Amino acid sequence: MARGSRYNLPYRRRREGKTYYGRRMRLILSGKPRFVVRASNRYMMVQVVEARIEGDKVVASAHSRELAKYGWKGGCGNLPAAYLTGLLAGIRAVKSGVSEAVLDIGLRTATRGAKVFAALKGGLDAGLEIPHSGDVLPSPERIRGEHIAGYAQLLSETPEQYEARFSQYLRSDLKPQDLPSHFEEVKSKIMGEAPALREAQP
Repeated sequence: MARGSRYNLPYRRRREGKTYYGRRMRLILSGKPRFVVRASNRYMMVQVVEARIEGDKVVASAHSRELAKYGWKGGCGNLPAAYLTGLLAGIRAVKSGVSEAVLDIGLRTATRGAKVFAALKGGLDAGLEIPHSGDVLPSPERIRGEHIAGYAQLLSETPEQYEARFSQYLRSDLKPQDLPSHFEEVKSKIMGEAPALREAQP
């Protein structure tokens, strides 16, 4: 470890690679809620968070595991699931009275077309205003999962690889080639909740 009178030990969460305090401060100084997107290999989580003196307050939240309640049979960590999770969180945030936010992707590198930007697109389609560059958003075809369906069609010529690669889809009784149409069905169910949520708002 570095030593010397001029060495400042970083905060614990920065040492652990969990929080980039400089970026977090810039987001908080915007005065807007944060559209927080966190991704793992298996799941997506999106929260709309307000910074307060006593601590962050989560206004709305969605996890990709919740998509099963809407009939989702695909993976919970892929790009279509990221969009649907962002859409669900966005609808809940709008229902809670949030109209704008700033994107918070934590320590992840901003890569064009990444899952975090698919979640951002979901929040935008839910009605949130989030500053962004249109260049970073995935194409509509990738959001619908057409790249997954195309790869499945290619692998279908070798049944062993096809069944090994898409075993989760097949166990869920979903042909990966049908993922784009399945995505649209689930999206319609989630969007169908938006009017009901608005009516339920006091």
